Amino acid sequence: MRLVTIALTLVLLLSAVAPAAVAQTGTDKSKLTDPAKLNETAPDKFKVKFDTSKGEFIVEVTRAWAPNGADRFYNLVKNGYYDDVRFYRVVSGFMVQFGINGDPKLNAVWNKARFKDDPVKQSNKRGFITYAMSSDPNSRTTQVFINYADRNSEFLDNQGFAPFGKVTKGMDIVDSLYSGYGEKTTQLQPNIQAQGNAYLQKEFPSLDYIKTATIVTE
Repeated sequence: MRLVTIALTLVLLLSAVAPAAVAQTGTDKSKLTDPAKLNETAPDKFKVKFDTSKGEFIVEVTRAWAPNGADRFYNLVKNGYYDDVRFYRVVSGFMVQFGINGDPKLNAVWNKARFKDDPVKQSNKRGFITYAMSSDPNSRTTQVFINYADRNSEFLDNQGFAPFGKVTKGMDIVDSLYSGYGEKTTQLQPNIQAQGNAYLQKEFPSLDYIKTATIVTE
């Protein structure tokens, strides 16, 4: 009887200890071939854990800041789009950019999957994450960047770059991402899009990368 009592006590103690964070499960990457299927509305707030070659960092997304951007990000993360993606543009004192998939076939699909602009409600200060875009209206797709400096707000806010979240943990990891190539890769985006990770691994082998990006609850 005493052994049974001890065993029951251990079960109760273990069940009472909740994990710090629970990652999403059952990622179905097959949906990534059809952007029209990735149309879920994001929660009002959610967190994404980036497990990278340098360590982990957390981004908290607030949908009210930029609903269209938050929804796109939620669907991409939930379906594994950012897994094994390189931080291909890292400029010290400015920003780190990522979002070109390692699979050229997916890039061909998502290059055309533009979505509507959001009004700028937050500022591009240090740690805030924002979609990259061209000067054309409604040109955002999958690429995002994390601001390294508060001064970015002075010229990005009035150009329509709308932050949708912020790094809340691990900004030191974001700071440590390899920046030795600087802007060398910026003009090579067509090559990266067409050849994916194979090209980056050959030409820019020191780039850090995302192992997995997952939605977590605490």
